[in-house]
Amino acid sequence: MNILFICRSNVCRSPLAEALLKKKFADNRLNGEVRSAGFESFHINELPDDNIVNLAASRGVEVSGRARLFTKDDFIRFDRIYAMDALGYNDAMEMAESVEEKEKVDYLMNVIVPGKNRIIPDPYHSGVTDCESLYTLLDEITDELIEEIKASE
Repeated sequence: MNILFICRSNVCRSPLAEALLKKKFADNRLNGEVRSAGFESFHINELPDDNIVNLAASRGVEVSGRARLFTKDDFIRFDRIYAMDALGYNDAMEMAESVEEKEKVDYLMNVIVPGKNRIIPDPYHSGVTDCESLYTLLDEITDELIEEIKASE
C-alpha cells in the first residue's frame, strides 16, 4: 500500500503524518511507500517545522525530508492520497484526470470520522501546544490506517 499525505506547504501536518506512518509500517513489517507533499511553492526544499521535528523526536519518531510539490505523477505512485484540509482536497481533485484518480483522494479525518470531511488544523503559526494536539490526532489516525491495511492484506 502506497500512501501520500498532502497539505498546503508540506512542512507541518503532512510530514508528521508521513513520519508516524513510516514508523508504523516498519514496526508492523508492512510493505509500501509513505510520502508527503504540498501545494505551496514557497516552501519547496525546506525542512519540516522545528516544533514538529522536536516534538516527534521526543517521542521516538524521526520527521525528515524536504517539502515538495504534489504532482500528477502522484496519482500513479500512490494508492491513497489523504488531504489535511479542503484546500488540499480541492487542489488534488482539480488535478485528477479520471474517476480512478479522484477515488484515491480523501480527507484524512475521514479515517476516524467517516464521511464528515473534517479538516486537520494547521499548527504552523500557533505553537507547540497545537503541535502536541496535532501529534496526538495523527497518531490516532495512523494507528487506524495500520489496522485497516493489516485487515486488507
